[in-house]
Amino acid sequence: MRKIRKGDKVQVISGKDKGRIGTVLSVLQAEAGLSVIVEGINVKKKHVKPNPQREQPGGIVPKEAPMPACKVALLDPTTNKPSRVGVKLLEDGKKVRVFRSSGEVVDV
Repeated sequence: MRKIRKGDKVQVISGKDKGRIGTVLSVLQAEAGLSVIVEGINVKKKHVKPNPQREQPGGIVPKEAPMPACKVALLDPTTNKPSRVGVKLLEDGKKVRVFRSSGEVVDV
């Protein structure tokens, strides 16, 4: 079970974008480990050639780049602070994500 999923609200805990908050657009699995793409964070500039068949103009396009999942933490909505996430087994056998700091369930 992944502790960070698409659509989660996260905060960057280290790096050049430390302290910024965004929504996870996608989660990528690579050989190096788990990576996430967060909206508006770790933005790189990509040089794009024009493509007349697609009616795509050329130029420099800003694009979010993947970053390691260990550099982001899930935001606890009650305290509005980043918190670590664990996995808990419910009585009916279902696994849910819980915040380590408050013990509240992330998934409903």
